[in-house]
Amino acid sequence: MVGLDDLRKVLLSERETGRLTQIPQDLFDRTHTAVSNLLSKVYAIEDPLSDEARTIIEETMSIRETADDIFVIRAKKIITLAESQAQGNYIDRDETKRMIPPEREMFDSITSAIGDCQSKLFTNIHQSLVVQHNTDLSGTKNQPPSHESTATPLSSPPLSPQYTLVKVLADIDSFMGIDGRIYTLTQGDIVMLPERNAEVLVERNIALNMNLSK
Repeated sequence: MVGLDDLRKVLLSERETGRLTQIPQDLFDRTHTAVSNLLSKVYAIEDPLSDEARTIIEETMSIRETADDIFVIRAKKIITLAESQAQGNYIDRDETKRMIPPEREMFDSITSAIGDCQSKLFTNIHQSLVVQHNTDLSGTKNQPPSHESTATPLSSPPLSPQYTLVKVLADIDSFMGIDGRIYTLTQGDIVMLPERNAEVLVERNIALNMNLSK
């Protein structure tokens, strides 16, 4: 089991740092056991309004609230890490090692969901853009479309590369993607990469394409 003091120490550590702290893998299971045992004691007391019953109930509520606070703080940190991972930014692998199994499942699900959503949205955007074939390569602005044209875009922003969600199967030396970003990836990372870069890594069996539509 785990006591209220133990949980408060964990909560304090989580509040003091912006990083995930190392917690016992069975922390929440032990908390559940502690709460169940306390409730059993309450039910065994003949007078539910007695001081003894009230004390146990207050302790039970404090344990539940503290455990909830621990979860909320850690979940926010994990969501932030998932957002960063999905955008292809570097995250400290020690952070993922400090996640307990259910938290790691949440992290992977969020990362994958962000990647899927981003891929679908950018695919729709690229399909709907009207590409101006008369772009002046000298850098000057395009001439405005004639009145006969059915498309009247205010401007034609440069097309960003399409991205693919991949899982890295082996450590990779740092490289620059076609989007200009520097990628430093290690085995187990799940990340959005420019489609061309992803294709190369998949062909070399260094990464696994995780886009379900592919």
